Amino acid sequence: MRRGILTLAILTAITDGYTQVQQPVFHDDSTKPIHKYLPDITVVGRNSKSDYQQMPEVVGTSIYAGKKNALIVLDNVQGNVVNNTMRQVLAKVPGIHIWESDPSGIQVGIAARGLSPNRSWEFNIRQNGYDIAADPFGYPEAYYNPQLQAVQRIEVVRGQGALQYGPQFGGLVNYILRNGSEINKEIAFESQQTVGSNALFNSYNAIGGKKGRWHYYSFFDHRNGDGWRSNSRYFTNSAYGTATYYFSPAISLTAELMRSHIRSQQPGGLTDQQAASAPDQSLRSRNWFDITWTTPALIFNWQINEHTRWNTKLFATIGNRNSVGYLQSILVPDSINPATLQYNNRVVNLDQYRNTGLESRIITTYTIGKAEQTLSGGIRLYTGVTKREADGKGTTGTDYDVDIIGNFPRDIAFRSYNAAVFIENIFRLTPKWLLIPGVRYEWLKGTAAGINGYTTSGTAILLQNIARSRSFLLAGIGTEYHITSSTEIYGNITQAYRPIQFANLQAPPSTDIVDQDLKDSKGYNIDLGYRGKIRNYLQFDISIYYLKYNNRIGTVTVNATPAYRLITNVGSSNSRGIESYIEFNPWRAFSKSTKADIILFASYSYTKARYGTDHKDAATRGKKVENAPEHIFRSGISAGYKKVLLTTQISYVGETFSDANNTKQPLANGNTGLIPSYMVTDVTLTCKFTKALNLKAGINNLFNKAYFTRRAGGYPGPGVLPADGRTFFLSAGFSL
Repeated sequence: MRRGILTLAILTAITDGYTQVQQPVFHDDSTKPIHKYLPDITVVGRNSKSDYQQMPEVVGTSIYAGKKNALIVLDNVQGNVVNNTMRQVLAKVPGIHIWESDPSGIQVGIAARGLSPNRSWEFNIRQNGYDIAADPFGYPEAYYNPQLQAVQRIEVVRGQGALQYGPQFGGLVNYILRNGSEINKEIAFESQQTVGSNALFNSYNAIGGKKGRWHYYSFFDHRNGDGWRSNSRYFTNSAYGTATYYFSPAISLTAELMRSHIRSQQPGGLTDQQAASAPDQSLRSRNWFDITWTTPALIFNWQINEHTRWNTKLFATIGNRNSVGYLQSILVPDSINPATLQYNNRVVNLDQYRNTGLESRIITTYTIGKAEQTLSGGIRLYTGVTKREADGKGTTGTDYDVDIIGNFPRDIAFRSYNAAVFIENIFRLTPKWLLIPGVRYEWLKGTAAGINGYTTSGTAILLQNIARSRSFLLAGIGTEYHITSSTEIYGNITQAYRPIQFANLQAPPSTDIVDQDLKDSKGYNIDLGYRGKIRNYLQFDISIYYLKYNNRIGTVTVNATPAYRLITNVGSSNSRGIESYIEFNPWRAFSKSTKADIILFASYSYTKARYGTDHKDAATRGKKVENAPEHIFRSGISAGYKKVLLTTQISYVGETFSDANNTKQPLANGNTGLIPSYMVTDVTLTCKFTKALNLKAGINNLFNKAYFTRRAGGYPGPGVLPADGRTFFLSAGFSL
């Protein structure tokens, strides 16, 4: 009988944050032994105290050469990971604008380059490489984001990522979950328990192991708290399981399933005066938000030979988004009606998302002359169905209850279909100079059908029968020139697009008309930068960018008989600026001792975002784009001795407007007006007593700064949504 004997060699003389792992070596037990080395693959290492790294040129089946990118290693993040505090987690990624209006950390809202942070909908949000947003084409809001204690690393790609990942202007954010790949025994257990301000309690527990051809990992995470503001109670429950079977050392199949259930009380908005006098107050106690999200996936990997590997993902999103609340202006009290001795009826909105997709990618190396080249390509098939029941007449109660009286005035089904193919290649023109061209072909179709209201006589108003089918080609090209072995100049120019959203296909026929020539928003990103490392004590990334956003979709009023509102492409916007990051370790630079450590970092971005002079709405021509602060600066220092590390961070965000008209003076209801600049300070202390035992404590918003990052015109406001004041947390973890 012939057997294969597997050995694994770890090559450690590689960059921090990533470690090269040499693929299995096969020894044939016959009389003629065969020794075969497959090419190196890249996995995350644990030998660096820095949480920020650059992505290698190739990871898995994806090309990152020539792209503006960042890798965040969660084990090294010094901050409140339990509550998904993104200003700390992404502090070293320059230019990330964050909405901080959710004390539970459930709803993550991030953006860059003058785009909207609304539930991160200008980014392509993924988990383990596949979509997790409500619908990446028609409704790309990320209602679900994984609990960061369960995340091993976060990949952030700007610009040229559009060729590989499809619809986005902001780029890619990919959460890579822990899978226990570092476990080398049959069973291992880890646990992290956290308490904090406002009755915060979080329990993360995981189990994993390897046996024979099997590898598995599973966790359960629970979090609950009262929130910093009144009427902000919440809980989250997340369970995840993954199992991998190795048919051979080169072929594996992974099955994984994430299930998340979130419920939070929404404290509502405030006027500017109320937010200034007591930002922790709430005048809404009956507003609730409930999300259940299930993401099953099958992932097939095949190392075909030493040059080629293939990855295929079959995935689905099964999500429900429910809300119930009293959504009148904050100037209208939510009080008991003296005529009925009850509260007024609330409004109920229910969404269901049922999406399936398949992505298959292959990467191979080949030679031209003596130079090795890399070719990556893939296909994508996707279909999504969103069922929306809106504006239902809810109960007069106070708890979470989505029962309604009568029918939903709006009952609409949206469908999206997509097929795409992309190809990208690294041409190594010289040992130092890389050229990376690529193209992506997209086919899209979106439809909407259903009831969009009722007449006074009770007759259903049918939605305009709208369908949009189109196809187009995206192209881009990137480059890298290696000044030294660890520093490089990079640049790229890449087309991007944002599809017509579902909201643009549900116009009330009595007042609005959808332009029959309505087009997807299209444009491009340009990056040019210099990045790298100097020995083990300095890393940096300094770049300039330009983002052109054409065919923005909006509403204009047409003066006709009768007058009506037209949903159409209203014009363009452009953003240009600087994104810079530097991290310096003076201890490593000037001392040979390994007992202590000092890490200094700073990230800064300047953004000039303006609407174009081609805007059909004269009131917004040349105005600043809303939710686009010109200056974002984050900096920090970490000082460590032996097992203890103390970190202080500051985060400064410049003022921004909340509307395209650039309204400075706040309206009485708080919906519109200037969002002032602010600066927040956070402190974190980490003690790693052993590899199996750790303690972390921190204070967020050390100086109890009163500020807000968002004004809402509807849910979850309306009005000013204050950020949290000073809070603390204490976390203890162990592993067996």
